Amino acid sequence: MTSSTAAKPLRYAYFPGCVAQGACRELYQSTHALTRALGIELVELKKAACCGSGTFKEDSQLLEDAVNARNIALAEELNLPLLTHCSTCQGVIGHVDERLKHAKESDAAYFDQVNGLLKQEGCSPYRGTSEVKHLLWALVGDFGLAELQQRVTRRLSGLRCAAFYGCYLLRAQDHLAYDDPYNPQSMENVFRAVGAEPVLYRGRTQCCGWPLSSYATETSFKMAGGHILEAIAAGADCFVTPCPLCHLNLDSRQPEVQQVIGETLGLPVLHLPQLVALALGIGPKELGLERHVVSTRPVLEKLGIRG
Repeated sequence: MTSSTAAKPLRYAYFPGCVAQGACRELYQSTHALTRALGIELVELKKAACCGSGTFKEDSQLLEDAVNARNIALAEELNLPLLTHCSTCQGVIGHVDERLKHAKESDAAYFDQVNGLLKQEGCSPYRGTSEVKHLLWALVGDFGLAELQQRVTRRLSGLRCAAFYGCYLLRAQDHLAYDDPYNPQSMENVFRAVGAEPVLYRGRTQCCGWPLSSYATETSFKMAGGHILEAIAAGADCFVTPCPLCHLNLDSRQPEVQQVIGETLGLPVLHLPQLVALALGIGPKELGLERHVVSTRPVLEKLGIRG
């Protein structure tokens, strides 16, 4: 297992994103509970803007780059890496960071154009000095799985977890330092560290269908339903996802998905920090587990936890 590389307490500029402050408030809640328990300091970027979830570039690549250059510049002002807990935010902001770092070396005119827009708004310039990092990568690469395992007070023995990575976390960036984009293992390694059993199934690295849901709803729900059925067939007790948009399609819309595919599902869907925090002894209410559409009670009962 990966050992902790941190010589001092971990500190991040925290980009919570939109969904975790609205429809998936339990993700915001559980991220704070987890990081507090691990002694990780989050400096929330209160002035940050929505990353655009990939839609800004449909109108203008410059728009997406300028908005997210500003987001990264806010972290650079603090001399901290930017931490996300949403795969979509990670994919969009991380890809902008890669593109602008490349432009800094090879396309000075474009780089200056982006910073010119930031200057017009009275913002600090983007320098390309911070790293954009998902909470999963922070746990695996910075905190370390060996250290995480030592912090476990409630091993999740017997719980069979199916990771749902989705697409943005793995394939939006050109370089993925912490995992293999086609055969990832980081979430499965986290499961093992907290005592749970990973369940492998075909759809764990595929799209959940959320991007289609506004204009091809039935197709979106069939995609989600297919993934859920595969995980159930593989013996999963729950899905665990690092993306709140995946969570919305797999959990919040699971009753509608059932109607479209004509199957009864009922598979609980946990956010990554909820799962890890349970293993640290944090209670279900503190993690917002009662907010889920699909009841998480079967997970808690299997672990012998009273909700």
